Amino acid sequence: MDTRHGTFGMRNFSQVDLGDRRRTERLVKTVDIMCRHPGGTLPDKLNRPADLRAFYRLMNEPEVTHEVLISSHADYTRDCIAALGTGVVLILHDATELDYTKKATLREQLGQIGEGTHRGYICHNSLAVRADTGEVLGLTSQILHHRADVPEKETVKQKRERESRESRLWVQGAAASGPAPAGVCCVDVSDSLSDTFEYMAYEVSHGRHFVLRAREDRRLETAVAGEAYLFAAVRARSPQGERTIRVLASPGRTARTTTVQVAFTPVQLAPPGKHHGEYAKTPLEVWAVRVWEPNTPASEEALEWMLLTNVPVDQDADAQERVDWYEHRPIVEEFHKGMKTGCRIESMQFDRVERLEPAIGVLSVVTTTLLRLRDAARAPDADKRLATEVLDADYVDVLVNHYGNRLGPAPTIRQFYMHVARLGGHQNRKSDGFPGWLTLWRGWTRLQAMIDGYHALRPKSKVRCGTN
Repeated sequence: MDTRHGTFGMRNFSQVDLGDRRRTERLVKTVDIMCRHPGGTLPDKLNRPADLRAFYRLMNEPEVTHEVLISSHADYTRDCIAALGTGVVLILHDATELDYTKKATLREQLGQIGEGTHRGYICHNSLAVRADTGEVLGLTSQILHHRADVPEKETVKQKRERESRESRLWVQGAAASGPAPAGVCCVDVSDSLSDTFEYMAYEVSHGRHFVLRAREDRRLETAVAGEAYLFAAVRARSPQGERTIRVLASPGRTARTTTVQVAFTPVQLAPPGKHHGEYAKTPLEVWAVRVWEPNTPASEEALEWMLLTNVPVDQDADAQERVDWYEHRPIVEEFHKGMKTGCRIESMQFDRVERLEPAIGVLSVVTTTLLRLRDAARAPDADKRLATEVLDADYVDVLVNHYGNRLGPAPTIRQFYMHVARLGGHQNRKSDGFPGWLTLWRGWTRLQAMIDGYHALRPKSKVRCGTN
Protein backbone atom coordinates (compact mmCIF):
# COMPACT_ATOMS: atom_id res chain seq x y z
CA MET A 1 0.00 0.00 0.00
CA ASP A 2 1.38 3.40 -0.95
CA THR A 3 2.14 5.56 2.07
CA ARG A 4 3.54 8.56 0.22
CA HIS A 5 1.33 11.62 0.08
CA GLY A 6 1.56 15.23 -0.95
CA THR A 7 2.21 16.72 -4.36
CA PHE A 8 2.86 14.78 -7.56
CA GLY A 9 6.58 15.38 -7.19
CA MET A 10 6.57 14.13 -3.60
CA ARG A 11 4.63 10.98 -4.43
CA ASN A 12 6.99 10.03 -7.22
CA PHE A 13 10.40 11.21 -6.01
CA SER A 14 10.45 11.99 -2.29
CA GLN A 15 12.02 8.58 -1.57
CA VAL A 16 14.75 8.68 -4.21
CA ASP A 17 18.35 8.69 -2.98
CA LEU A 18 20.43 11.23 -4.91
CA GLY A 19 23.30 11.37 -2.45
CA ASP A 20 22.08 14.59 -0.83
CA ARG A 21 18.62 15.30 0.55
CA ARG A 22 18.73 18.80 -0.94
CA ARG A 23 18.93 17.29 -4.43
CA THR A 24 15.81 15.24 -3.75
CA GLU A 25 14.01 18.33 -2.51
CA ARG A 26 15.07 20.24 -5.62
CA LEU A 27 13.84 17.39 -7.84
CA VAL A 28 10.44 17.33 -6.11
CA LYS A 29 10.10 21.10 -6.40
CA THR A 30 11.11 21.08 -10.07
CA VAL A 31 8.66 18.33 -11.00
CA ASP A 32 5.82 20.19 -9.26
CA ILE A 33 6.68 23.36 -11.20
CA MET A 34 6.69 21.34 -14.44
CA CYS A 35 3.27 19.90 -13.55
CA ARG A 36 1.89 23.40 -13.69
CA HIS A 37 3.62 24.20 -17.01
CA PRO A 38 4.20 20.84 -18.78
CA GLY A 39 4.25 22.25 -22.32
CA GLY A 40 6.97 23.90 -24.35
CA THR A 41 10.74 23.91 -23.96
CA LEU A 42 12.61 23.68 -20.66
CA PRO A 43 12.74 27.51 -20.36
CA ASP A 44 8.95 27.50 -20.86
CA LYS A 45 8.44 24.92 -18.14
CA LEU A 46 10.90 26.58 -15.75
CA ASN A 47 10.44 30.26 -16.56
CA ARG A 48 12.32 31.50 -13.50
CA PRO A 49 16.02 31.53 -14.45
CA ALA A 50 16.99 30.28 -10.97
CA ASP A 51 14.74 27.22 -11.34
CA LEU A 52 16.10 26.46 -14.81
CA ARG A 53 19.71 26.74 -13.67
CA ALA A 54 18.98 24.53 -10.67
CA PHE A 55 17.50 21.85 -12.97
CA TYR A 56 20.57 21.93 -15.22
CA ARG A 57 22.85 21.58 -12.17
CA LEU A 58 20.76 18.70 -10.87
CA MET A 59 20.95 16.82 -14.19
CA ASN A 60 24.74 17.26 -14.06
CA GLU A 61 25.13 15.36 -10.77
CA PRO A 62 26.55 11.85 -11.31
CA GLU A 63 24.07 10.36 -8.80
CA VAL A 64 21.14 11.64 -10.88
CA THR A 65 20.67 8.97 -13.54
CA HIS A 66 17.83 7.85 -15.76
CA GLU A 67 17.76 4.47 -14.05
CA VAL A 68 17.48 5.96 -10.54
CA LEU A 69 14.69 8.39 -11.48
CA ILE A 70 12.60 5.92 -13.48
CA SER A 71 13.03 3.29 -10.75
CA SER A 72 11.59 5.70 -8.17
CA HIS A 73 8.59 6.48 -10.36
CA ALA A 74 8.12 2.79 -11.21
CA ASP A 75 8.10 1.92 -7.49
CA TYR A 76 5.30 4.45 -6.98
CA THR A 77 3.41 2.98 -9.96
CA ARG A 78 3.69 -0.49 -8.45
CA ASP A 79 2.40 0.91 -5.14
CA CYS A 80 -0.62 2.25 -7.03
CA ILE A 81 -1.21 -1.16 -8.63
CA ALA A 82 -0.98 -2.93 -5.27
CA ALA A 83 -3.33 -0.39 -3.68
CA LEU A 84 -6.10 -1.50 -6.06
CA GLY A 85 -6.20 -4.83 -4.23
CA THR A 86 -8.14 -6.56 -7.00
CA GLY A 87 -8.98 -6.36 -10.68
CA VAL A 88 -6.94 -6.30 -13.88
CA VAL A 89 -4.10 -3.91 -14.72
CA LEU A 90 -2.78 -3.75 -18.27
CA ILE A 91 0.92 -3.10 -18.87
CA LEU A 92 0.99 -1.48 -22.31
CA HIS A 93 4.36 -2.01 -24.02
CA ASP A 94 5.47 0.03 -27.03
CA ALA A 95 8.48 1.92 -28.35
CA THR A 96 8.96 5.31 -29.95
CA GLU A 97 11.97 7.04 -31.47
CA LEU A 98 13.45 10.09 -29.75
CA ASP A 99 15.32 12.13 -32.34
CA TYR A 100 18.31 14.28 -31.29
CA THR A 101 20.03 14.38 -34.68
CA LYS A 102 20.29 18.17 -34.68
CA LYS A 103 22.39 18.12 -31.52
CA ALA A 104 25.81 17.61 -33.15
CA THR A 105 27.71 17.15 -29.86
CA LEU A 106 25.57 14.06 -29.10
CA ARG A 107 25.89 12.37 -32.47
CA GLU A 108 28.62 9.88 -31.55
CA GLN A 109 26.93 9.08 -28.22
CA LEU A 110 23.60 8.02 -29.73
CA GLY A 111 22.33 5.14 -31.85
CA GLN A 112 20.77 4.96 -35.30
CA ILE A 113 17.07 5.67 -35.70
CA GLY A 114 14.74 5.95 -38.70
CA GLU A 115 16.43 4.68 -41.84
CA GLY A 116 19.83 5.00 -40.20
CA THR A 117 20.37 8.65 -41.12
CA HIS A 118 19.18 10.06 -37.78
CA ARG A 119 20.53 9.64 -34.25
CA GLY A 120 18.67 9.14 -31.01
CA TYR A 121 17.04 6.49 -28.86
CA ILE A 122 14.53 3.71 -29.23
CA CYS A 123 12.50 4.56 -26.12
CA HIS A 124 10.65 1.44 -24.95
CA ASN A 125 7.88 2.28 -22.48
CA SER A 126 5.75 0.04 -20.28
CA LEU A 127 2.67 1.97 -19.13
CA ALA A 128 0.28 0.61 -16.48
CA VAL A 129 -3.43 1.37 -16.90
CA ARG A 130 -6.57 0.05 -15.24
CA ALA A 131 -8.44 -2.38 -17.46
CA ASP A 132 -11.87 -1.24 -16.24
CA THR A 133 -11.47 2.53 -16.70
CA GLY A 134 -8.30 3.03 -18.77
CA GLU A 135 -6.90 5.23 -15.98
CA VAL A 136 -3.14 5.72 -16.30
CA LEU A 137 -1.24 4.59 -13.20
CA GLY A 138 2.28 5.30 -14.44
CA LEU A 139 5.33 3.69 -16.02
CA THR A 140 6.63 0.37 -14.76
CA SER A 141 9.67 0.56 -17.05
CA GLN A 142 11.39 2.81 -19.56
CA ILE A 143 14.39 1.62 -21.58
CA LEU A 144 16.54 4.01 -23.61
CA HIS A 145 17.97 1.72 -26.27
CA HIS A 146 20.95 2.51 -28.48
CA ARG A 147 20.45 0.69 -31.78
CA ALA A 148 23.66 -1.12 -32.62
CA ASP A 149 25.69 -0.97 -35.83
CA VAL A 150 25.20 -4.58 -36.95
CA PRO A 151 27.83 -6.42 -39.03
CA GLU A 152 26.64 -7.09 -42.59
CA LYS A 153 27.27 -10.84 -42.38
CA GLU A 154 25.97 -11.43 -38.86
CA THR A 155 24.95 -15.09 -38.43
CA VAL A 156 21.71 -16.26 -36.80
CA LYS A 157 23.70 -17.45 -33.78
CA GLN A 158 25.54 -14.12 -33.46
CA LYS A 159 22.27 -12.18 -33.67
CA ARG A 160 20.60 -14.44 -31.10
CA GLU A 161 23.45 -13.93 -28.61
CA ARG A 162 23.91 -10.18 -29.21
CA GLU A 163 22.92 -8.25 -26.06
CA SER A 164 21.90 -5.18 -28.07
CA ARG A 165 19.36 -7.12 -30.15
CA GLU A 166 16.26 -4.91 -30.40
CA SER A 167 13.80 -7.79 -30.10
CA ARG A 168 15.03 -8.31 -26.52
CA LEU A 169 13.26 -5.09 -25.48
CA TRP A 170 9.88 -6.82 -25.13
CA VAL A 171 11.29 -9.35 -22.68
CA GLN A 172 13.29 -6.68 -20.86
CA GLY A 173 10.25 -4.41 -20.52
CA ALA A 174 8.12 -7.22 -19.12
CA ALA A 175 10.86 -8.36 -16.74
CA ALA A 176 11.43 -4.82 -15.44
CA SER A 177 7.72 -4.42 -14.73
CA GLY A 178 8.00 -6.98 -11.96
CA PRO A 179 5.50 -9.53 -10.62
CA ALA A 180 1.83 -8.74 -10.10
CA PRO A 181 0.91 -7.93 -6.48
CA ALA A 182 -1.46 -10.22 -4.60
CA GLY A 183 -5.06 -9.99 -5.79
CA VAL A 184 -4.27 -8.06 -9.01
CA CYS A 185 -3.96 -9.66 -12.44
CA CYS A 186 -1.37 -7.87 -14.60
CA VAL A 187 -1.54 -8.45 -18.36
CA ASP A 188 1.16 -7.40 -20.83
CA VAL A 189 -0.47 -5.88 -23.94
CA SER A 190 1.45 -5.10 -27.13
CA ASP A 191 1.19 -4.69 -30.88
CA SER A 192 2.46 -6.88 -33.70
CA LEU A 193 6.15 -5.96 -33.34
CA SER A 194 6.18 -8.00 -30.12
CA ASP A 195 5.11 -11.16 -31.95
CA THR A 196 8.26 -13.17 -31.34
CA PHE A 197 8.36 -16.74 -30.08
CA GLU A 198 11.00 -15.67 -27.59
CA TYR A 199 8.71 -13.08 -25.96
CA MET A 200 5.70 -15.39 -25.75
CA ALA A 201 7.86 -18.22 -24.37
CA TYR A 202 9.21 -15.86 -21.71
CA GLU A 203 5.71 -14.82 -20.69
CA VAL A 204 4.53 -18.43 -20.41
CA SER A 205 7.63 -19.75 -18.63
CA HIS A 206 7.61 -16.90 -16.07
CA GLY A 207 3.93 -17.13 -15.24
CA ARG A 208 3.04 -13.81 -16.84
CA HIS A 209 -0.11 -13.02 -18.84
CA PHE A 210 -0.12 -11.43 -22.29
CA VAL A 211 -2.28 -10.30 -25.18
CA LEU A 212 -0.59 -9.33 -28.44
CA ARG A 213 -1.51 -8.81 -32.05
CA ALA A 214 -0.08 -11.55 -34.26
CA ARG A 215 2.12 -10.67 -37.21
CA GLU A 216 3.58 -14.08 -38.11
CA ASP A 217 1.46 -16.79 -39.71
CA ARG A 218 3.00 -19.46 -37.52
CA ARG A 219 3.06 -23.19 -38.07
CA LEU A 220 0.86 -25.14 -35.65
CA GLU A 221 2.14 -28.14 -33.74
CA THR A 222 -1.30 -29.74 -34.10
CA ALA A 223 -3.64 -28.88 -36.98
CA VAL A 224 -6.90 -27.08 -36.18
CA ALA A 225 -9.91 -27.61 -38.47
CA GLY A 226 -7.53 -29.37 -40.85
CA GLU A 227 -5.32 -26.27 -41.10
CA ALA A 228 -1.60 -26.41 -40.31
CA TYR A 229 -1.01 -22.64 -40.04
CA LEU A 230 -2.36 -20.12 -37.58
CA PHE A 231 -4.23 -17.64 -39.78
CA ALA A 232 -6.07 -20.23 -41.86
CA ALA A 233 -7.01 -22.17 -38.73
CA VAL A 234 -8.56 -19.16 -37.02
CA ARG A 235 -10.28 -17.98 -40.20
CA ALA A 236 -11.91 -21.39 -40.47
CA ARG A 237 -13.87 -20.69 -37.28
CA SER A 238 -17.41 -19.37 -37.66
CA PRO A 239 -18.32 -16.14 -35.83
CA GLN A 240 -18.88 -16.79 -32.11
CA GLY A 241 -19.68 -13.22 -31.11
CA GLU A 242 -20.16 -9.65 -32.29
CA ARG A 243 -19.28 -6.20 -31.00
CA THR A 244 -18.71 -2.60 -32.03
CA ILE A 245 -15.24 -1.07 -31.93
CA ARG A 246 -13.82 2.37 -32.61
CA VAL A 247 -11.50 2.35 -35.63
CA LEU A 248 -8.71 4.89 -35.29
CA ALA A 249 -7.60 6.94 -38.26
CA SER A 250 -4.57 5.52 -40.08
CA PRO A 251 -3.25 5.23 -43.66
CA GLY A 252 -6.05 3.55 -45.62
CA ARG A 253 -8.64 4.05 -42.88
CA THR A 254 -10.75 6.89 -41.57
CA ALA A 255 -11.87 7.07 -37.95
CA ARG A 256 -15.23 5.36 -37.54
CA THR A 257 -17.27 3.06 -35.35
CA THR A 258 -17.92 -0.31 -36.91
CA THR A 259 -19.45 -3.71 -36.14
CA VAL A 260 -17.01 -6.63 -36.08
CA GLN A 261 -17.32 -10.35 -35.60
CA VAL A 262 -15.27 -12.40 -33.14
CA ALA A 263 -14.05 -16.00 -33.23
CA PHE A 264 -11.58 -17.90 -31.06
CA THR A 265 -9.80 -21.23 -30.70
CA PRO A 266 -7.00 -22.82 -28.67
CA VAL A 267 -3.82 -23.46 -30.68
CA GLN A 268 -0.38 -24.97 -30.20
CA LEU A 269 2.33 -22.83 -31.78
CA ALA A 270 5.27 -24.85 -33.08
CA PRO A 271 8.80 -23.53 -32.40
CA PRO A 272 10.28 -21.69 -35.40
CA GLY A 273 12.56 -23.62 -37.73
CA LYS A 274 15.37 -21.13 -37.13
CA HIS A 275 16.28 -20.47 -33.51
CA HIS A 276 16.30 -16.64 -33.55
CA GLY A 277 15.86 -16.04 -29.81
CA GLU A 278 16.53 -17.58 -26.42
CA TYR A 279 13.77 -20.06 -25.60
CA ALA A 280 13.09 -23.77 -25.17
CA LYS A 281 12.19 -25.55 -28.41
CA THR A 282 8.80 -26.69 -27.14
CA PRO A 283 5.31 -25.76 -28.44
CA LEU A 284 3.34 -22.93 -26.83
CA GLU A 285 -0.28 -23.52 -25.86
CA VAL A 286 -2.18 -20.24 -26.35
CA TRP A 287 -5.54 -18.99 -27.56
CA ALA A 288 -6.12 -17.12 -30.81
CA VAL A 289 -8.88 -14.51 -31.10
CA ARG A 290 -9.88 -13.17 -34.52
CA VAL A 291 -11.65 -9.80 -34.86
CA TRP A 292 -12.81 -8.83 -38.35
CA GLU A 293 -15.09 -6.45 -40.17
CA PRO A 294 -17.50 -8.42 -42.41
CA ASN A 295 -18.80 -5.35 -44.26
CA THR A 296 -16.06 -2.82 -44.94
CA PRO A 297 -17.09 0.55 -46.41
CA ALA A 298 -15.99 1.23 -49.97
CA SER A 299 -12.47 2.68 -50.29
CA GLU A 300 -11.60 1.60 -46.73
CA GLU A 301 -9.01 -1.04 -45.83
CA ALA A 302 -10.62 -4.11 -44.27
CA LEU A 303 -10.07 -4.45 -40.53
CA GLU A 304 -8.79 -7.74 -39.09
CA TRP A 305 -6.97 -8.43 -35.84
CA MET A 306 -5.41 -11.75 -34.94
CA LEU A 307 -4.79 -11.70 -31.19
CA LEU A 308 -2.77 -14.25 -29.24
CA THR A 309 -3.08 -14.69 -25.48
CA ASN A 310 -2.18 -17.18 -22.78
CA VAL A 311 -5.17 -16.10 -20.68
CA PRO A 312 -7.80 -18.83 -21.27
CA VAL A 313 -10.58 -18.07 -23.77
CA ASP A 314 -13.34 -20.62 -23.15
CA GLN A 315 -16.40 -18.59 -24.14
CA ASP A 316 -17.43 -15.48 -26.02
CA ALA A 317 -17.30 -13.32 -22.87
CA ASP A 318 -13.62 -14.24 -22.44
CA ALA A 319 -12.86 -13.33 -26.06
CA GLN A 320 -14.70 -10.02 -25.69
CA GLU A 321 -12.63 -9.19 -22.60
CA ARG A 322 -9.35 -9.93 -24.42
CA VAL A 323 -10.44 -7.57 -27.20
CA ASP A 324 -11.33 -4.95 -24.57
CA TRP A 325 -7.80 -5.26 -23.20
CA TYR A 326 -6.21 -4.85 -26.62
CA GLU A 327 -8.38 -1.81 -27.37
CA HIS A 328 -6.59 0.00 -24.51
CA ARG A 329 -3.24 -0.31 -26.31
CA PRO A 330 -3.45 3.10 -28.11
CA ILE A 331 -3.18 4.79 -24.71
CA VAL A 332 0.58 4.21 -24.82
CA GLU A 333 0.66 5.89 -28.24
CA GLU A 334 -1.12 8.87 -26.66
CA PHE A 335 1.62 8.83 -24.03
CA HIS A 336 4.25 9.05 -26.77
CA LYS A 337 2.43 12.03 -28.31
CA GLY A 338 2.38 13.61 -24.88
CA MET A 339 6.15 13.16 -24.56
CA LYS A 340 6.85 14.76 -27.93
CA THR A 341 4.01 17.19 -28.65
CA GLY A 342 3.03 18.08 -25.10
CA CYS A 343 6.28 18.03 -23.12
CA ARG A 344 8.57 18.65 -26.13
CA ILE A 345 11.01 16.02 -24.93
CA GLU A 346 13.03 16.16 -28.18
CA SER A 347 13.67 19.91 -27.82
CA MET A 348 16.15 19.62 -24.94
CA GLN A 349 19.64 20.98 -25.62
CA PHE A 350 21.96 18.94 -23.39
CA ASP A 351 25.43 18.22 -24.79
CA ARG A 352 26.08 14.91 -22.99
CA VAL A 353 23.88 11.83 -22.74
CA GLU A 354 24.66 11.59 -19.02
CA ARG A 355 22.65 14.81 -18.60
CA LEU A 356 20.07 14.20 -21.33
CA GLU A 357 18.94 10.76 -20.16
CA PRO A 358 17.82 11.68 -16.61
CA ALA A 359 16.03 14.72 -18.08
CA ILE A 360 14.16 12.36 -20.44
CA GLY A 361 13.14 10.39 -17.35
CA VAL A 362 11.84 13.48 -15.56
CA LEU A 363 9.82 14.72 -18.53
CA SER A 364 8.42 11.23 -19.18
CA VAL A 365 7.05 11.11 -15.64
CA VAL A 366 5.59 14.61 -16.02
CA THR A 367 3.92 13.42 -19.26
CA THR A 368 1.72 11.02 -17.29
CA THR A 369 -0.03 14.06 -15.79
CA LEU A 370 -1.29 15.01 -19.26
CA LEU A 371 -3.10 11.68 -19.62
CA ARG A 372 -4.46 12.01 -16.10
CA LEU A 373 -6.33 15.13 -17.20
CA ARG A 374 -8.35 12.92 -19.52
CA ASP A 375 -8.70 10.15 -16.93
CA ALA A 376 -10.15 12.49 -14.32
CA ALA A 377 -12.84 13.69 -16.72
CA ARG A 378 -13.78 10.14 -17.77
CA ALA A 379 -13.94 8.58 -14.31
CA PRO A 380 -17.26 6.81 -13.59
CA ASP A 381 -18.10 9.21 -10.75
CA ALA A 382 -16.87 12.36 -12.51
CA ASP A 383 -20.41 13.67 -12.99
CA LYS A 384 -21.28 13.16 -9.29
CA ARG A 385 -18.24 14.31 -7.32
CA LEU A 386 -17.52 17.99 -6.84
CA ALA A 387 -14.41 19.27 -8.58
CA THR A 388 -13.10 20.66 -5.30
CA GLU A 389 -12.80 17.10 -3.95
CA VAL A 390 -9.83 16.38 -6.21
CA LEU A 391 -8.67 19.81 -7.39
CA ASP A 392 -7.13 22.83 -5.74
CA ALA A 393 -10.05 25.16 -4.94
CA ASP A 394 -8.23 28.05 -6.61
CA TYR A 395 -8.37 26.25 -9.96
CA VAL A 396 -12.11 25.74 -9.60
CA ASP A 397 -12.72 29.33 -8.48
CA VAL A 398 -10.76 30.82 -11.37
CA LEU A 399 -12.57 28.70 -13.97
CA VAL A 400 -15.98 29.45 -12.42
CA ASN A 401 -15.24 33.18 -12.49
CA HIS A 402 -14.12 32.93 -16.10
CA TYR A 403 -17.36 31.29 -17.26
CA GLY A 404 -19.73 33.05 -14.88
CA ASN A 405 -23.22 31.58 -14.67
CA ARG A 406 -22.53 29.04 -17.44
CA LEU A 407 -20.52 26.76 -15.12
CA GLY A 408 -22.30 27.37 -11.82
CA PRO A 409 -20.78 27.83 -8.36
CA ALA A 410 -20.09 24.15 -7.55
CA PRO A 411 -19.16 22.24 -10.73
CA THR A 412 -18.64 18.49 -10.83
CA ILE A 413 -15.33 17.03 -11.97
CA ARG A 414 -16.74 16.35 -15.44
CA GLN A 415 -18.20 19.86 -15.76
CA PHE A 416 -14.86 21.31 -14.71
CA TYR A 417 -12.84 19.37 -17.29
CA MET A 418 -15.34 19.84 -20.11
CA HIS A 419 -15.00 23.59 -19.57
CA VAL A 420 -11.22 23.26 -19.42
CA ALA A 421 -11.57 21.55 -22.82
CA ARG A 422 -13.51 24.57 -24.08
CA LEU A 423 -10.47 26.68 -23.25
CA GLY A 424 -8.49 24.28 -25.45
CA GLY A 425 -10.84 24.65 -28.43
CA HIS A 426 -13.39 21.89 -27.80
CA GLN A 427 -16.95 22.96 -28.67
CA ASN A 428 -18.67 20.52 -26.25
CA ARG A 429 -21.15 19.45 -28.95
CA LYS A 430 -22.44 15.89 -28.90
CA SER A 431 -20.95 15.29 -32.34
CA ASP A 432 -17.49 16.33 -31.12
CA GLY A 433 -17.05 13.33 -28.85
CA PHE A 434 -15.09 13.35 -25.63
CA PRO A 435 -12.05 15.66 -25.59
CA GLY A 436 -8.66 14.00 -25.83
CA TRP A 437 -5.62 14.76 -23.71
CA LEU A 438 -4.20 17.24 -26.23
CA THR A 439 -7.31 19.45 -26.16
CA LEU A 440 -7.47 19.20 -22.37
CA TRP A 441 -3.78 20.04 -22.11
CA ARG A 442 -4.20 23.16 -24.26
CA GLY A 443 -7.08 24.24 -22.04
CA TRP A 444 -5.13 23.42 -18.90
CA THR A 445 -2.25 25.58 -20.12
CA ARG A 446 -4.60 28.53 -20.56
CA LEU A 447 -6.14 27.90 -17.15
CA GLN A 448 -2.68 27.76 -15.58
CA ALA A 449 -1.89 31.16 -17.08
CA MET A 450 -5.05 32.49 -15.40
CA ILE A 451 -3.96 30.88 -12.12
CA ASP A 452 -0.53 32.50 -12.39
CA GLY A 453 -2.14 35.90 -12.84
CA TYR A 454 -4.49 35.22 -9.94
CA HIS A 455 -1.62 34.30 -7.63
CA ALA A 456 0.48 37.22 -8.79
CA LEU A 457 -2.01 39.34 -6.88
CA ARG A 458 -1.58 37.09 -3.83
CA PRO A 459 2.16 36.37 -3.71
CA LYS A 460 1.97 34.63 -0.35
CA SER A 461 -0.45 31.97 -1.62
CA LYS A 462 0.83 28.47 -2.04
CA VAL A 463 0.25 26.92 -5.43
CA ARG A 464 -0.10 23.18 -5.68
CA CYS A 465 -0.01 20.96 -8.73
CA GLY A 466 -3.57 21.01 -10.09
CA THR A 467 -4.75 17.46 -9.35
CA ASN A 468 -4.31 15.47 -6.16
